[in-house]
Amino acid sequence: MEEKQILDRLQRQCSRAEYCTQDVRRKALKALEGDAEAADRVTAALVADRFVDDRRYAAAYAREKAALQGWGEVKIRFMLQGKGIARDVVDEALREIDPGRAASKLERLAAERYRIWKDDPQCRLKLLKFILGRGYPYEEASEAVEAVMRQR
Repeated sequence: MEEKQILDRLQRQCSRAEYCTQDVRRKALKALEGDAEAADRVTAALVADRFVDDRRYAAAYAREKAALQGWGEVKIRFMLQGKGIARDVVDEALREIDPGRAASKLERLAAERYRIWKDDPQCRLKLLKFILGRGYPYEEASEAVEAVMRQR
């Protein structure tokens, strides 16, 4: 496939969903059978035409993962940095998360898991590990576990 066709295909993909620069470059590199220079040109064109914007991608990713999957800041930061997003961009994206909505999601997740593990002697530990695995800082995870254990 030639460079122009790949650019057109990636433009269509990027107009339907958000992608970060690293993901688009990887797609271009694969389609161009390892031609790094051509992949860089395609990626640069997509960035220049604003089909790809790491700030927009990071903000959407952070909002979605916090609201839908119930991920905490730690996990979101780790995943975005793993995609090559700059630290300042990640910090900006994390500020877009609605703290009230995130706290509500954390409470619901903790309550759901508590119902599953309430009779288990390791319930408190399992809840804490689960919440930490979702990417919440220890202090928030500990508070959530204590709150759900008190309510039940």
